Amino acid sequence: QEQLIESGGGLVQAGGSLKLSCEVHGRTFSTLRMGWFRQAPGKHRETVADINWNGDSAYYASSVKGRFTISVDNTKNTVHLEMNNLKPEDTAVYHCAARAEYRSTWVDWGQGTQVTVSS
Repeated sequence: QEQLIESGGGLVQAGGSLKLSCEVHGRTFSTLRMGWFRQAPGKHRETVADINWNGDSAYYASSVKGRFTISVDNTKNTVHLEMNNLKPEDTAVYHCAARAEYRSTWVDWGQGTQVTVSS
């Protein structure tokens, strides 16, 4: 089991950028997959992006493709989500999560970090 600690959220104007980080504490292994999710008030949680621990296989939601980049820093056991050209509709609490590559259920979750984009 991994403990996940997010950081980097905040308030930014539309068109601005933020970089979220997720520190992974505990056992890491090459078959771990990491994901970023977000949930806005009154809306369902949605997948933003996910990536394998080797960093060579990533998925992006269509709403963020071309604006967000997910990456893994294996040396620091950290997963980043770089967000550019932010829009008000990106406002949400962002969580990182972990699962085994061969499983479909995300089992470990961070506490979340608030991202607010003003128009």
